[in-house]
Amino acid sequence: MKDLTLVRSNERVDDLERNGYKLIQNPEVFCFGIDAILLAHFAKVNNQRQKVLDIGTGTGIIPIVMHAIYGKGHFTGIDIQEEMIEMASRSVKLNEIDTDVTMKVMDIKDYKEHFSTGYFDIITCNPPYMKGHAGLKNEHPSKTIARHEVACTLEDIISATSYMLKYGGKMCMIHRPHRLVDIFATMRQYNIEPKVMRMIYPKQGKEPTMVLVEGVKNGKPELRVQSPLTVYNEDGTYTDEINEIYGKKGRQE
Repeated sequence: MKDLTLVRSNERVDDLERNGYKLIQNPEVFCFGIDAILLAHFAKVNNQRQKVLDIGTGTGIIPIVMHAIYGKGHFTGIDIQEEMIEMASRSVKLNEIDTDVTMKVMDIKDYKEHFSTGYFDIITCNPPYMKGHAGLKNEHPSKTIARHEVACTLEDIISATSYMLKYGGKMCMIHRPHRLVDIFATMRQYNIEPKVMRMIYPKQGKEPTMVLVEGVKNGKPELRVQSPLTVYNEDGTYTDEINEIYGKKGRQE
């Protein structure tokens, strides 16, 4: 029985439809989207000993979903926003997974003060997509930090990842296709070799709106492009693969 006393009056509890896991969210602040779910499925955990870091974890959606899917590994979620980490920590308690999942308030630029070099096996990140203040609108500060490179840049994330990732470790990221050149160039600058890429299309015949990228620390050059992932059928329902990712195989939204 979930301890719903952990949920506040201005918050809601979303069913993640994986092993009974749930997530506390505040609709006024920032709620996760499909990009977080896609990244959680893309970044696979192979054994219990693997240490996984999620940069800019927000609600904690990525480590919590990864724990629900794989049932193995030790996860740390970091975010500069204290209120988001406090809420994410309550989600961890709600799911009774605090032995495997930890949330930590941290500025990614201070990574050397918190973690030793080569500490993590896998690092995930669903970073801000917009450069600086480009397209910045009047919105809640948490939404601004999630969407715009105001608290950290792509280079901040990748340079920190290179330091914290072990030799042969994986960096997994979801981003916008128009930033691919920046992503690949910065990864190589910091000895993370792009190894896997998968484009995400809203519908067949449309341009891709997201891209999944996996890089390997000190990996050999060779990029594998996976088959495209389409989110919606022509009638607006989820495709079979998206339903499977959401744990809804065989039924439509």
